[in-house]
Amino acid sequence: MILVTGGTGLVGSHLLYQLSLENEPIRAIKRKNSDVAGVKRVFSYYTSNFEALFNKIKWIEADITDISTLNNAFKNVTKVYHSAALISFNPRDYRAMRKINIHGTSNIVNFCISKNVEKLCFVSSIATIEKSVNKKLITELDEWSFEKNNYGYAITKYGAEMEVWRASQEGIPVVIVNPGVILGAGLWKNGPGAIFDKVYKGLKFYSEGVTAFVSVEDVVKAMTKLMQSPIKNERYILVSENISFKDVFFKIADNFNKKRPTFKTSKLMSEILWRLESVKTFIFNKQPILTKHSAKSIHNKHYYSSEKIKKDLNFTFEPIENCIKRVCKLYLK
Repeated sequence: MILVTGGTGLVGSHLLYQLSLENEPIRAIKRKNSDVAGVKRVFSYYTSNFEALFNKIKWIEADITDISTLNNAFKNVTKVYHSAALISFNPRDYRAMRKINIHGTSNIVNFCISKNVEKLCFVSSIATIEKSVNKKLITELDEWSFEKNNYGYAITKYGAEMEVWRASQEGIPVVIVNPGVILGAGLWKNGPGAIFDKVYKGLKFYSEGVTAFVSVEDVVKAMTKLMQSPIKNERYILVSENISFKDVFFKIADNFNKKRPTFKTSKLMSEILWRLESVKTFIFNKQPILTKHSAKSIHNKHYYSSEKIKKDLNFTFEPIENCIKRVCKLYLK
């Protein structure tokens, strides 16, 4: 039995589709009132037989932060894909991220140990890998620095990784993937999917910062291949291309036949905007468009290497241009 956490998210929904093509039984955790219709919609992007494949999933209501709900979820489980997480750059969400990302992962790890599962795959992030100050390619060997990466999301994902490494010390084979910005179809209002929605609706601003991008299909392919392989206790950066936000926004606009963003965001503009957003957040309790961290990160230029997984799995990545073209077509549907 395979157990998937975060099944209603971008990675989780695409992972469930891929797993549904195999013969092993699948169980997916969902929280109370979670919308699984979005998962079925993702299935429909790939096949007309989506109803039958979707019905192969056994959904179980549980919360990774609530131990009492997890016992039934782990019954007869042999493999675990842990993709549940809270992603936010709003300082107000730090405590919630610690609860979900660190303590929730600790609960998953404890159950993996007590149930003696065969293997655990954890979806982390490039946020937990040290950033180079020059154009040197960043690899898995670049040790994370707490002093240089002291924003909530990075801290909590790093804490989650430490919990997963604890599982490896207790005899559970683990693999960790560290994707860049994940592009994929299905969640148009949240996370990376919102990029397509904003560009389609007339996004006007862009920056020339550079970071790693990867398709959700490649993330899922890497996860399943690693779980099927004898590889254990390793982590892998997943990046198709290091590309600027400007180029990504322009490619999306071109595929939508929409006007490209026309205003380059300067560092000064970003500094002013995040402060204004901070005031708005304090007064109206709304999620900020830009935070202190994101205002800086959209101008940074970081280059990541995915040579390790290419070598170990003979893995090839889909060009980002192809991914964008496909996702834009699905958005228009």
